[in-house]
Amino acid sequence: MSHRPEATVDRNLPLIFLFAATLFTSASLMFVLQPLFGKILLPLLGGSPAVWNTCMVFYQSILFLGYLYAHYLSTRHAQHRQIQIHTALILISFLALPLALPENTVPPTDSNPTLWLLWTLFLAIGLPFFVVSTTAPLIQKWFANVGHHTSHDPYYLYAASNTGSLIALLSYPFLLEPNIGLANQKSYWSVGYLLLCLLIAGCAFVLWKNCRGEFIRPERINSPLQDAEAVTATDENNLSLATQLHWLALALVPSSLLLGLTNFISTDIASVPLLWIIPLTLYLLSFVIVFSKWNDKIHPLMVKLQPLFLLPFVAYAFINPADLPYWAYLILHLLAFFFAVMVCHGELAKLRPHTRHLTTFYLIMSFAGMLGGMFNTFVAPFVFNAVYEYPIMIIAALLLRPGLKLTLNTGLLLQIIAPALLVIVGIIAYATVDNLLQYFDIIVIGLMGLTLLTYLLRARPVGFALMTGAIIFLALGLHGLSSHTLYQQRSFFGVLAVREAVLTDEQGQPESYHELFHGTTKHGAQRLAAHLSKIPLTYYSRPGPMGQLFKEYDGNDQAWNIGVVGLGAGALTCYAKDQQNWTLYEIDPLVVDIASNPAYFSYLSQCAPNAEMRIGDARLSLEKEPNQHFDLLVMDAFSSDSVPTHLLTKEALALYFKKLKPTGILAFHMTNRHLSLKKVLSINAEALHLASLIQEFQPQQDIPLVVATDWVVMAKHAETLEPLRLSRLGKWQKMPLYFDMKPWTDDFTNIVSIWK
Repeated sequence: MSHRPEATVDRNLPLIFLFAATLFTSASLMFVLQPLFGKILLPLLGGSPAVWNTCMVFYQSILFLGYLYAHYLSTRHAQHRQIQIHTALILISFLALPLALPENTVPPTDSNPTLWLLWTLFLAIGLPFFVVSTTAPLIQKWFANVGHHTSHDPYYLYAASNTGSLIALLSYPFLLEPNIGLANQKSYWSVGYLLLCLLIAGCAFVLWKNCRGEFIRPERINSPLQDAEAVTATDENNLSLATQLHWLALALVPSSLLLGLTNFISTDIASVPLLWIIPLTLYLLSFVIVFSKWNDKIHPLMVKLQPLFLLPFVAYAFINPADLPYWAYLILHLLAFFFAVMVCHGELAKLRPHTRHLTTFYLIMSFAGMLGGMFNTFVAPFVFNAVYEYPIMIIAALLLRPGLKLTLNTGLLLQIIAPALLVIVGIIAYATVDNLLQYFDIIVIGLMGLTLLTYLLRARPVGFALMTGAIIFLALGLHGLSSHTLYQQRSFFGVLAVREAVLTDEQGQPESYHELFHGTTKHGAQRLAAHLSKIPLTYYSRPGPMGQLFKEYDGNDQAWNIGVVGLGAGALTCYAKDQQNWTLYEIDPLVVDIASNPAYFSYLSQCAPNAEMRIGDARLSLEKEPNQHFDLLVMDAFSSDSVPTHLLTKEALALYFKKLKPTGILAFHMTNRHLSLKKVLSINAEALHLASLIQEFQPQQDIPLVVATDWVVMAKHAETLEPLRLSRLGKWQKMPLYFDMKPWTDDFTNIVSIWK
């Protein structure tokens, strides 16, 4: 009886399913653990976006070590010994279960917490994450040795791994985070890890049955059916240093771009899993696509489309950032990122080697990912005083487009010289032409015209990349002319800048003032004239909600104890009275340095020179204060435009009122471009039976540096807030009620439910 091919396929399906399911489960666990543990650590570090980027460096570093382990194990040991060693490693990793933070975990307040964060991650999840990280290369290598008819090309199993990654990432913000608390997430993850270990055991059993235990040299591991093909492939895939460096660059640049884009998104909206996951999902999706059978057709299309989508990105993100909705900016950045990583990863997949070099290939990929993360986390913050690594990597991605030729000739020289001359001319113009801003529109039109011309260079990666880089450089310099930057520095918590700008005063005369920026958001301003320098401005102005609050309680606040979370430029301190005691809480020492320097801002030195300063996360600092200590507690903590979510939870509000006197008032600043924070405060106030009022303030007249701002005040008893509710100074209203969401807790938050 003849043997039908269909029967062979049917018998092989369980084997493929076992290995694919192992890779799928491993990837799912890896990419659930990443946002899960990042969210656990966020409250300890004030909700800074840098927490996620540092976590990513840890994950990439452990991934590299896992790939290195898999490479060493599969090339240096017999297959039976591989199984024995890996079994021992898995058993040791059980010591880290169930997942939990080490006891008495407190970050440093006087130094950069990056190393502390990495060490905490290592102690908490290092062992299980290492085991998970070894799975992709090791299981594929084992599959290459089990004698399956597709063992000669196990790269297609990579799709199962990346599909698991994508499903896990998308499930976290939309399924797991909104429905399962952090405590249960940790328990379920531990159960999933045990399941993974059983699947790995199944794969090991199959390998054990199909090998005799001897060490097989890499050049002999192919099945007899592919010997002739393997010889040819081996000849064609002798790894040169140039090839390995090319792989390294093609994997490093997308990794750095991933962190750059994530930092951009998280800084202005909120540092939450949803916004970490969007770029990471696109990043992983690119791997799924390029390692599929369709890549040969898709990759040329991506190469053609990338320059088309780059044009509007450069025009609106750098040259002329018009007042577009934030979602439009977000889409422009995401599209530019996606095409960049698709081209880089497409080239990487095109250059993938024979299975003889499978673990080497994955090892270099993981090493490059780690280097990209380390560049963004350890190098860029100390080399650059702003987030320049993001545009730099955009240019690097263009250099990696196919067709790069570094042979020195006239064409290559012109591709280098033309952008260099453009930059030199621009620098000379910026430095020598007086009042260059009057030509702003002409310069913008000229740069946009040059952007269109760069499209003609799309087939010449050097010229295309360098000309685009020159245009971005000149655009960034042009927008820096609108105000004079006095100081700019970067810390773990973001980029801080002090700028000097000019306004027209009440008499129509030009007047200088200083403003403080964190990221893209203004965090305070001060007029420099001596008779005006004590006037609180921007969100803290006298006509605004905070001015109304202090004026309304002017008769009985002489000896109040006042706490302010979030220092900014220090404007609120100019409401201080001699008998009052002010305590200021700030997580970033750099903000304290700036606000305390009279050369930049003199609010503190003039209005509250004796105010106490507490450096560290507000919740950790407030825990140490006496109960019923404050008469007024002002929550004004922002990272650029986002409020750290752990300061909004039900437990956080309970802590604040534990530290407030029975008649104390909590004032919460909630101005935000993208999130409706009043929903969170309303539902939590209702859950804690607190009285609350809201004012969404709009200036009634054009007063310099008085801006629209939103504030909420809360108290244990409604009568405490009655003077404000009845006040004619402003329109304080009862908080609206919301029934479509549940209270936020330390165990549960849901950013999707409050998006504007």
